[in-house]
Amino acid sequence: MLIKVGFEITYAAAQPTPMVIMLSIHPSRYSDIVGTESITAEPSTPIRFYRDSFGNVCGRLMAPAGGVTLRGSALVRDTGLPDAIVPSAQQLPIDQLPDDVLLYLMASRYCETDKLTDTAWSLFGNTTPGWGRVAAITTFVHNHVTFGYQHAHHMKSAHDVYEQGAGVCRDFAHLALTFCRCMGIPARYCTGYMGDIGIPYDPNPMDFSGWFEVYLSGQWLTGDARHNKPRIGRILMGTGRDAADVALTTSFGRMDLVKFLVISDEVVAA
Repeated sequence: MLIKVGFEITYAAAQPTPMVIMLSIHPSRYSDIVGTESITAEPSTPIRFYRDSFGNVCGRLMAPAGGVTLRGSALVRDTGLPDAIVPSAQQLPIDQLPDDVLLYLMASRYCETDKLTDTAWSLFGNTTPGWGRVAAITTFVHNHVTFGYQHAHHMKSAHDVYEQGAGVCRDFAHLALTFCRCMGIPARYCTGYMGDIGIPYDPNPMDFSGWFEVYLSGQWLTGDARHNKPRIGRILMGTGRDAADVALTTSFGRMDLVKFLVISDEVVAA
């Protein structure tokens, strides 16, 4: 299938303000882009792109006084298949993990493994290591946390989510991946496009979404505690230890969000 993705995001600013944006499709999906991806700033402002330490594509710009509108668009080829279910996927002993994967076992800004390790082992210590354990964690978080935009807070951590039992998609992901790390399963945070493709109408559309991936049997596999079911049409933008590593926009100065529009729709042949 073909999926049309894009965004229009406007910020107001009283003075010229440096910004870093992470709004590009992830390099792992470059071969699926039909034509080219376009990302521009209005008023016309140069954007210099680079790759961060996680391999994500970021852009640097100086938003002019008055503010800036960021626009992006791309046409992406997708298999149309739901997220893979791999019951045979095995949890690797920690001493056999690649060096660059060890980072995803450790605590990070929003994922306090030290605060949740005892809880994790009390909840999941008797589960089958590997895919079965990840599935148990995902289901628990899905049932334990109530979704609602009113529960969003940029300072909320995985431990906060566990205690409060409420949050948005990134909170579901933070708690699930923290539990995975506590149980010795490398897990990382993901952000990207995920439209309402292949599901009934959702009054809370999630065109930009947060989910997580776990490292089992030598590969990264998708987990989604928010929905707890395979979804179609995920288009990855960035990966990191947690949401702090994959902020869509970062401004070095006061900016006010004025408009936030995201598109992620299947292109239906006429």
